[in-house]
Amino acid sequence: MRLIRLGSEPSGVGADVRAALSTWGNGDAVLGGVALLGVRPPDCPRELDAVVVLPRGVLVVVGVDLPDPAVRLEAPLNGQWRIDGWPLTRPDGALSPAAEALEATTAVARRIQDMRGEPLPVTTVVAVGPYVGQVVQPTVDLNRGVRVLHPKPTTLLAAARELATSDRPCSAEHAAKLVAVLAPTGPPPPRAQLLAEGFSDAAADLASANTVLLPRITVAPRRPALPYLVASVVGVLLVIALVVALSPDGSSDSSSAATSTARPTTVVVDGRNFSPRGADRTDDCAGHAFGDVQAWLSEHMCMQLRRAQYETAVDGRRVGVAVAELSLPDAQRAGELHSVATTAGAGGVIALVREGRGWPGGPVSFDRSALRSTTKGGQVRIAQAVWAEGESDGGDPALGQVAEQALRLPAAQQ
Repeated sequence: MRLIRLGSEPSGVGADVRAALSTWGNGDAVLGGVALLGVRPPDCPRELDAVVVLPRGVLVVVGVDLPDPAVRLEAPLNGQWRIDGWPLTRPDGALSPAAEALEATTAVARRIQDMRGEPLPVTTVVAVGPYVGQVVQPTVDLNRGVRVLHPKPTTLLAAARELATSDRPCSAEHAAKLVAVLAPTGPPPPRAQLLAEGFSDAAADLASANTVLLPRITVAPRRPALPYLVASVVGVLLVIALVVALSPDGSSDSSSAATSTARPTTVVVDGRNFSPRGADRTDDCAGHAFGDVQAWLSEHMCMQLRRAQYETAVDGRRVGVAVAELSLPDAQRAGELHSVATTAGAGGVIALVREGRGWPGGPVSFDRSALRSTTKGGQVRIAQAVWAEGESDGGDPALGQVAEQALRLPAAQQ
């Protein structure tokens, strides 16, 4: 377990949490993982004593300081907490301190989902202190993935093993992204350290995949096919004769035999039809950018780049559209990238057509395109529009309107 202390623990029992985690030692001999101590993830309503990123789950640890040590604590999520039979009273009138912990866990899970982090189970540990001999929880609360406990090395370890239950371990690359998403103030641990903490090596897992040999199927001896062949020929001749007899001019209609092919779904924005022309997704944001935008991405964490192409028309004239969506760890970094991308001559994201992903009748490049961009949360969206044929002008109001509408197009296509 690698500990990263980002701030002081917000509760007194947080020191016990840190001490318990430190006893596991570096590496995955006991459990592995990365613990972010004294962290407040973006959009989280409060500082947390710890967020523990494990290979098979994420634990949100919230400390609750009781007024006195307790022999027995009754701790339902939606009912009155009792210390040795006496109700726990708080100045705010709350019956259960667990409500704040669940709110924090929800915020962490939403943060991971919004930033497209690894979909690991996110569960709650409510650490109580200064001392509790026995904690009583309803079974329904345990099944919800919530543990209330006094943080000793054994109790915390048992809770981690019970709650971190993903079917497959998180890779070192995805673990680095999770750490960056939850604590964007500093760089995540190096890949070698994450591998030592039990996170999987995606490349090694792929290389060591087993090959399954399919059993040989013994073919049964064939029966003479002549009687069935004669019957089939007669049946086909009868069908042909029937079709010719029913056709008005004695000829078959070739259009009725044409097979329809599935086409991408058209997207409509403000009454304008946009036809999908290809999409792409990659984690290498800087590798598909140029200019100052590429330089900025090379020095900052970018979670994912999605690119999509569309075709539409303005007064019968075809227009090519390129959409790029970049996912950053937080709104601050998204704003910084947005400022760079909207500066004239600062570069941008390479369109798919420049990488050989054009389409018949589409533009050969997006040079001198009308460009619009926007930012929301940790995402930056950039849309470009050019005439498929002829010269384009970035100041063309018709192309500008199309680019503005393209900001609402999905960056992923079916």
